[in-house]
Amino acid sequence: MAEKETDKGVELEIGGKTRVFDIEDPKLPDWISDEALTSGGYPYKKKLDEEIYREELKALQIELVKAQLSLKNSGKRIMALFEGRDAAGKGGAISAIKDCLNPRYARTVALTKPTETEAGQWYFQRYVTHFPTKGEIVLFDRSWYNRAGVEPVMGFCTPEEHKHFLKVVPRFEDLIVDEGIHFFKFWLNIGREMQLKRFHDRRHDPLKIWKLSPMDIAALTKWREYSEKRDLMLDKTHSKTAPWTVVRANDKRRARINIIRQILLSVDYEGRDLKAIGDIDESILGFGPDFLK
Repeated sequence: MAEKETDKGVELEIGGKTRVFDIEDPKLPDWISDEALTSGGYPYKKKLDEEIYREELKALQIELVKAQLSLKNSGKRIMALFEGRDAAGKGGAISAIKDCLNPRYARTVALTKPTETEAGQWYFQRYVTHFPTKGEIVLFDRSWYNRAGVEPVMGFCTPEEHKHFLKVVPRFEDLIVDEGIHFFKFWLNIGREMQLKRFHDRRHDPLKIWKLSPMDIAALTKWREYSEKRDLMLDKTHSKTAPWTVVRANDKRRARINIIRQILLSVDYEGRDLKAIGDIDESILGFGPDFLK
Protein backbone atom coordinates (compact mmCIF):
# COMPACT_ATOMS: atom_id res chain seq x y z
CA MET A 1 0.00 0.00 0.00
CA ALA A 2 1.27 3.49 -0.85
CA GLU A 3 1.22 5.54 2.33
CA LYS A 4 -0.35 8.93 1.76
CA GLU A 5 -2.07 11.97 3.21
CA THR A 6 -5.87 12.10 3.00
CA ASP A 7 -8.59 14.44 4.21
CA LYS A 8 -8.87 12.37 7.39
CA GLY A 9 -5.15 12.36 8.14
CA VAL A 10 -2.22 10.21 7.05
CA GLU A 11 -2.87 6.62 5.98
CA LEU A 12 -0.08 4.37 7.27
CA GLU A 13 0.53 0.65 7.05
CA ILE A 14 1.48 -0.58 10.52
CA GLY A 15 1.51 -4.18 11.67
CA GLY A 16 -0.09 -5.32 8.41
CA LYS A 17 -3.05 -2.98 8.91
CA THR A 18 -3.95 0.34 7.34
CA ARG A 19 -4.15 2.98 10.06
CA VAL A 20 -5.21 6.62 9.86
CA PHE A 21 -3.22 9.05 11.98
CA ASP A 22 -4.54 12.59 12.39
CA ILE A 23 -1.92 14.70 14.09
CA GLU A 24 -4.46 17.51 14.62
CA ASP A 25 -6.81 15.30 16.67
CA PRO A 26 -6.35 15.95 20.42
CA LYS A 27 -7.33 12.36 21.20
CA LEU A 28 -4.52 9.85 20.83
CA PRO A 29 -5.67 6.74 18.88
CA ASP A 30 -5.96 3.62 21.03
CA TRP A 31 -3.78 1.59 18.68
CA ILE A 32 -0.90 3.94 19.39
CA SER A 33 -1.42 4.05 23.15
CA ASP A 34 -1.52 0.28 23.46
CA GLU A 35 1.56 -0.49 21.38
CA ALA A 36 3.81 2.55 21.61
CA LEU A 37 6.20 1.46 24.37
CA THR A 38 6.86 -2.06 23.10
CA SER A 39 6.90 -1.18 19.39
CA GLY A 40 9.98 -1.73 17.28
CA GLY A 41 11.23 -4.67 19.35
CA TYR A 42 11.51 -2.71 22.59
CA PRO A 43 12.10 -5.26 25.40
CA TYR A 44 10.19 -3.71 28.34
CA LYS A 45 6.45 -3.30 28.92
CA LYS A 46 6.83 -0.45 31.44
CA LYS A 47 8.98 2.63 31.66
CA LEU A 48 11.75 2.80 34.21
CA ASP A 49 10.25 4.03 37.49
CA GLU A 50 10.77 7.79 37.80
CA GLU A 51 12.18 7.63 41.34
CA ILE A 52 14.72 4.99 40.31
CA TYR A 53 15.56 7.04 37.22
CA ARG A 54 16.17 10.22 39.23
CA GLU A 55 18.38 8.38 41.71
CA GLU A 56 20.47 6.69 39.00
CA LEU A 57 20.71 9.84 36.92
CA LYS A 58 22.00 11.89 39.87
CA ALA A 59 24.74 9.34 40.54
CA LEU A 60 25.74 9.39 36.88
CA GLN A 61 25.70 13.19 36.70
CA ILE A 62 28.07 13.30 39.69
CA GLU A 63 30.41 11.05 37.71
CA LEU A 64 30.05 13.31 34.66
CA VAL A 65 31.13 16.30 36.73
CA LYS A 66 34.17 14.35 37.93
CA ALA A 67 34.95 13.35 34.36
CA GLN A 68 34.67 16.95 33.15
CA LEU A 69 37.09 18.18 35.84
CA SER A 70 39.53 15.46 34.85
CA LEU A 71 39.25 16.39 31.17
CA LYS A 72 39.89 20.04 31.99
CA ASN A 73 43.06 19.12 33.87
CA SER A 74 44.33 16.65 31.27
CA GLY A 75 43.28 18.52 28.14
CA LYS A 76 41.53 15.46 26.73
CA ARG A 77 38.42 15.89 24.57
CA ILE A 78 35.06 14.16 24.14
CA MET A 79 32.84 14.41 21.09
CA ALA A 80 29.54 12.56 20.66
CA LEU A 81 27.08 12.45 17.78
CA PHE A 82 23.39 11.86 18.49
CA GLU A 83 21.43 10.53 15.56
CA GLY A 84 18.00 8.97 15.11
CA ARG A 85 14.60 9.58 13.62
CA ASP A 86 12.66 12.72 14.50
CA ALA A 87 11.41 12.48 18.12
CA ALA A 88 13.91 9.73 19.01
CA GLY A 89 15.02 11.62 22.13
CA LYS A 90 18.34 13.07 21.00
CA GLY A 91 17.84 16.47 22.63
CA GLY A 92 16.69 14.99 25.92
CA ALA A 93 19.70 12.67 26.09
CA ILE A 94 22.03 15.61 25.44
CA SER A 95 20.31 17.65 28.16
CA ALA A 96 20.66 14.81 30.68
CA ILE A 97 24.41 14.80 30.01
CA LYS A 98 24.88 18.58 30.10
CA ASP A 99 22.50 19.66 32.86
CA CYS A 100 25.06 19.62 35.68
CA LEU A 101 28.22 20.34 33.68
CA ASN A 102 30.14 23.59 33.45
CA PRO A 103 28.75 25.19 30.27
CA ARG A 104 32.11 26.80 29.52
CA TYR A 105 33.52 23.37 28.76
CA ALA A 106 30.45 21.50 27.50
CA ARG A 107 28.35 22.62 24.55
CA THR A 108 25.75 21.41 22.09
CA VAL A 109 26.06 21.81 18.34
CA ALA A 110 22.75 21.81 16.45
CA LEU A 111 23.31 23.31 13.01
CA THR A 112 20.63 24.69 10.73
CA LYS A 113 20.63 24.01 7.00
CA PRO A 114 23.84 25.09 5.22
CA THR A 115 24.23 28.63 3.98
CA GLU A 116 25.03 29.18 0.32
CA THR A 117 28.70 29.49 1.21
CA GLU A 118 28.68 26.33 3.33
CA ALA A 119 26.88 24.39 0.61
CA GLY A 120 29.83 25.10 -1.69
CA GLN A 121 32.45 23.90 0.81
CA TRP A 122 33.89 20.48 1.53
CA TYR A 123 30.93 18.67 3.08
CA PHE A 124 32.57 18.15 6.50
CA GLN A 125 34.01 21.66 6.73
CA ARG A 126 31.24 23.37 8.68
CA TYR A 127 31.20 20.55 11.25
CA VAL A 128 34.97 20.58 11.83
CA THR A 129 34.84 24.21 12.97
CA HIS A 130 32.77 23.05 15.98
CA PHE A 131 35.12 20.27 17.13
CA PRO A 132 36.23 20.34 20.79
CA THR A 133 39.31 22.11 22.02
CA LYS A 134 41.39 20.91 24.98
CA GLY A 135 39.30 19.87 27.98
CA GLU A 136 35.99 20.29 26.17
CA ILE A 137 32.90 18.12 25.64
CA VAL A 138 30.96 18.69 22.41
CA LEU A 139 27.62 17.00 21.71
CA PHE A 140 26.19 17.10 18.18
CA ASP A 141 22.38 17.08 17.91
CA ARG A 142 22.48 15.65 14.40
CA SER A 143 25.71 15.79 12.47
CA TRP A 144 27.30 15.04 9.12
CA TYR A 145 25.13 11.91 9.12
CA ASN A 146 22.31 14.06 7.73
CA ARG A 147 23.80 12.94 4.41
CA ALA A 148 23.15 9.30 5.31
CA GLY A 149 19.48 9.77 6.23
CA VAL A 150 17.35 12.87 5.86
CA GLU A 151 19.18 14.26 2.82
CA PRO A 152 18.83 11.23 0.50
CA VAL A 153 15.30 10.43 1.75
CA MET A 154 14.01 13.96 1.25
CA GLY A 155 15.95 14.60 -1.97
CA PHE A 156 18.40 17.15 -0.53
CA CYS A 157 21.41 15.39 -2.05
CA THR A 158 22.04 13.30 -5.14
CA PRO A 159 22.44 9.50 -5.06
CA GLU A 160 26.06 10.04 -6.07
CA GLU A 161 26.66 12.40 -3.12
CA HIS A 162 25.08 9.89 -0.75
CA LYS A 163 27.21 7.05 -2.09
CA HIS A 164 30.38 9.14 -1.89
CA PHE A 165 29.61 10.12 1.70
CA LEU A 166 29.29 6.49 2.83
CA LYS A 167 32.61 5.75 1.14
CA VAL A 168 34.66 8.56 2.67
CA VAL A 169 33.17 9.04 6.16
CA PRO A 170 35.04 6.09 7.76
CA ARG A 171 38.35 7.67 6.71
CA PHE A 172 37.24 11.03 8.07
CA GLU A 173 36.35 9.45 11.42
CA ASP A 174 39.65 7.58 11.55
CA LEU A 175 41.33 11.01 11.58
CA ILE A 176 39.15 12.13 14.50
CA VAL A 177 40.12 9.11 16.59
CA ASP A 178 43.79 9.37 15.55
CA GLU A 179 43.72 12.95 16.84
CA GLY A 180 43.04 11.53 20.31
CA ILE A 181 39.43 12.67 20.65
CA HIS A 182 37.14 10.32 22.59
CA PHE A 183 34.57 9.83 19.85
CA PHE A 184 31.05 8.39 20.21
CA LYS A 185 28.28 7.80 17.67
CA PHE A 186 24.85 7.13 19.16
CA TRP A 187 21.88 5.96 17.11
CA LEU A 188 18.65 6.27 19.11
CA ASN A 189 16.13 3.80 17.72
CA ILE A 190 12.37 4.06 18.31
CA GLY A 191 9.34 2.19 17.03
CA ARG A 192 6.89 3.76 14.66
CA GLU A 193 4.04 3.92 17.14
CA MET A 194 6.30 5.68 19.64
CA GLN A 195 7.30 8.25 17.04
CA LEU A 196 3.65 8.95 16.25
CA LYS A 197 2.83 9.26 19.95
CA ARG A 198 5.62 11.77 20.45
CA PHE A 199 4.56 13.75 17.37
CA HIS A 200 1.03 13.84 18.77
CA ASP A 201 2.29 14.98 22.18
CA ARG A 202 4.31 17.77 20.58
CA ARG A 203 1.39 18.95 18.49
CA HIS A 204 -0.84 19.38 21.54
CA ASP A 205 1.70 20.69 24.07
CA PRO A 206 2.25 24.47 23.78
CA LEU A 207 5.71 24.05 25.34
CA LYS A 208 6.79 21.44 22.79
CA ILE A 209 5.01 22.46 19.60
CA TRP A 210 8.14 24.22 18.35
CA LYS A 211 9.77 20.78 18.12
CA LEU A 212 7.28 19.67 15.44
CA SER A 213 8.47 20.87 12.04
CA PRO A 214 7.02 20.58 8.53
CA MET A 215 9.87 18.14 7.85
CA ASP A 216 8.53 15.85 10.58
CA ILE A 217 5.11 15.79 8.95
CA ALA A 218 6.59 15.20 5.50
CA ALA A 219 8.55 12.22 6.86
CA LEU A 220 5.47 10.43 8.19
CA THR A 221 4.99 8.45 4.99
CA LYS A 222 8.71 7.69 4.54
CA TRP A 223 9.28 5.26 7.39
CA ARG A 224 10.53 2.47 5.11
CA GLU A 225 12.88 4.80 3.24
CA TYR A 226 14.40 6.01 6.49
CA SER A 227 14.77 2.41 7.72
CA GLU A 228 16.57 1.40 4.54
CA LYS A 229 18.96 4.34 4.76
CA ARG A 230 19.57 3.69 8.47
CA ASP A 231 20.45 0.06 7.84
CA LEU A 232 22.80 0.99 4.99
CA MET A 233 24.43 3.68 7.11
CA LEU A 234 25.05 1.32 10.03
CA ASP A 235 26.43 -1.33 7.71
CA LYS A 236 28.81 0.98 5.84
CA THR A 237 30.00 3.26 8.66
CA HIS A 238 30.21 0.98 11.71
CA SER A 239 33.88 0.26 12.31
CA LYS A 240 36.24 -0.89 15.03
CA THR A 241 37.73 2.58 15.14
CA ALA A 242 34.42 4.49 15.24
CA PRO A 243 31.62 2.06 16.14
CA TRP A 244 27.92 2.88 16.25
CA THR A 245 26.37 2.60 19.70
CA VAL A 246 22.72 1.66 19.10
CA VAL A 247 20.16 2.48 21.79
CA ARG A 248 16.59 1.18 21.97
CA ALA A 249 15.01 4.45 23.02
CA ASN A 250 11.25 3.94 23.34
CA ASP A 251 11.77 4.64 27.06
CA LYS A 252 13.75 7.88 27.26
CA ARG A 253 14.79 7.18 30.85
CA ARG A 254 16.49 3.88 30.13
CA ALA A 255 18.05 5.33 26.98
CA ARG A 256 19.60 8.29 28.80
CA ILE A 257 20.91 6.18 31.68
CA ASN A 258 22.63 3.72 29.37
CA ILE A 259 24.07 6.39 27.08
CA ILE A 260 25.71 8.13 30.02
CA ARG A 261 27.01 4.82 31.35
CA GLN A 262 28.57 4.03 27.99
CA ILE A 263 30.43 7.34 27.93
CA LEU A 264 31.65 7.05 31.52
CA LEU A 265 32.77 3.45 31.13
CA SER A 266 34.72 4.34 27.96
CA VAL A 267 36.69 7.28 29.39
CA ASP A 268 39.22 6.86 32.17
CA TYR A 269 39.14 9.76 34.62
CA GLU A 270 40.32 10.54 38.13
CA GLY A 271 38.04 9.21 40.86
CA ARG A 272 35.86 7.09 38.58
CA ASP A 273 33.39 5.07 40.67
CA LEU A 274 32.40 1.98 38.68
CA LYS A 275 29.82 0.97 41.28
CA ALA A 276 28.07 4.34 40.95
CA ILE A 277 28.09 4.07 37.17
CA GLY A 278 26.59 0.59 37.12
CA ASP A 279 26.30 -1.88 34.28
CA ILE A 280 25.04 -1.38 30.75
CA ASP A 281 21.61 -2.91 30.07
CA GLU A 282 22.53 -5.04 27.07
CA SER A 283 18.90 -5.34 25.98
CA ILE A 284 18.83 -1.52 25.59
CA LEU A 285 22.30 -0.69 24.31
CA GLY A 286 24.43 -2.57 21.81
CA PHE A 287 26.75 -2.01 18.87
CA GLY A 288 26.44 -1.96 15.11
CA PRO A 289 23.75 -3.10 12.68
CA ASP A 290 23.30 -6.56 14.16
CA PHE A 291 21.84 -5.15 17.39
CA LEU A 292 18.61 -4.20 15.61
CA LYS A 293 18.12 -7.58 13.92
